[in-house]
Amino acid sequence: MLTDYLLSHGYGLFFGGWTQFGAAFGTAFLIMILFGRAFIRAMHTWQKKGQPISENVPESHRKKAGTPTMGGILVIIAILVGAIAFMPMTSLTGWIALMSLVMFGTLGFVDDYKKVTSGSKKASNGLSPMVRLVVEGVFVVILAYLINKTMPSYIPEYSLALPFGIIFSLGLFYYVFAYFVICGGANATNITDGLDGMLAKLYMPVLIVLVVALYGATRIGFMDTVLFMPATSGLYAVLGAAFGAVLGFLWFNARPASIFMGDVGSLALGGFMGTVAMLLKSEVIMGIAAMMMVVILLTSFIQTMFFKITRRISGTGRRVFLRAPLHHHFEELGWDETKIVDRFFVMSILFSGLALMLLKFA
Repeated sequence: MLTDYLLSHGYGLFFGGWTQFGAAFGTAFLIMILFGRAFIRAMHTWQKKGQPISENVPESHRKKAGTPTMGGILVIIAILVGAIAFMPMTSLTGWIALMSLVMFGTLGFVDDYKKVTSGSKKASNGLSPMVRLVVEGVFVVILAYLINKTMPSYIPEYSLALPFGIIFSLGLFYYVFAYFVICGGANATNITDGLDGMLAKLYMPVLIVLVVALYGATRIGFMDTVLFMPATSGLYAVLGAAFGAVLGFLWFNARPASIFMGDVGSLALGGFMGTVAMLLKSEVIMGIAAMMMVVILLTSFIQTMFFKITRRISGTGRRVFLRAPLHHHFEELGWDETKIVDRFFVMSILFSGLALMLLKFA
């Protein structure tokens, strides 16, 4: 919006992607810092008892009772304001990314609202897993269709791009693949959001990888392994706003957290992450960068399936981990919460570094 206005009045500086990135970053970050404390007070007044602490978490989490949730609402607002203010209004890729953010954020809001208003401590007091998966599937079909329409003519329809310059068409399987990328991203961030500051710290290295992939996609010759996709230039402001909002949220979510992200934020950021990766044809690279979150998601899946299978066979369910997901396993081992978050953060940086190497040299 502002970018279009400034360009029409001769301010050519805002034509550059990095200027849009920086302006959107600053706007989103300032919104979080300036309005964060007031937003937390408003959520505390509305929710009163805050987010119910699940029975399926370690005893140490009981002291977090009363902390308000749904901080993701302000994150989404900050991203939308920063992105819309500084991205070109004609950017289809930018609007698709923001559409994903709002879609998954809305789903997360409904889930959070049910949890907060019910006051139940059961993990299943939100939307049922089946309802969430079906709704997410509908979102993915819409998003995948639109994403495919943004691809330049020299990229095959419904295709997958791999490192080493390999591209092949998936046909209708593209929608299944999109489900794993976008919904997998949404559920990975949702499960990761279990300790103070952890989601923000694990998410930002992945954002950096996506920004580098974006730069490669809009600069001929910068990365031989990255497809040239000039239409994605509208994502500079979008990713800048996301980076600023997540960093600003960490200011209030660092231990001890003043507010939790909630499903409204974690689902939104995950769906957004997967959508941007598909818009950039960097799904595999994103998966590697987000591997720490993927591992956390897998531990929860493995624990659940192993318990159900062993209970069916022997009548007694057994567990692989002391508690799932993975961060709760380490809590049961006696690790301090800060140590877990920081070590997972280090692993996220390492995986993102590997993703950047593949992005540049594959």
